Amino acid sequence: MAMTETLKALSDPVRRKILDMLKDKQLNAGEIAAGFDLTDATISHHLSVLKNAGLIDGARKGTFIIYSLNTSLFEDVMNWMMNLKGGSDS
Repeated sequence: MAMTETLKALSDPVRRKILDMLKDKQLNAGEIAAGFDLTDATISHHLSVLKNAGLIDGARKGTFIIYSLNTSLFEDVMNWMMNLKGGSDS
């Protein structure tokens, strides 16, 4: 896992909001963009950063790309963070 890219992607509030939007359902870029007062190019950039960091996946469905969370990467990040504090007490 490229932890540096992942943490950099998570550092931006717009990208965190995109991740929050994707936690309940898959969305296309237009649906994501509707939640922001940003240009399509800016949303596209944020989606690209998230995808390159491995935080989201994109799958073509007809003429759209449908984005979803890559939950396995979140599990890896959480495990890494738990190991920093010495693991869990379970």
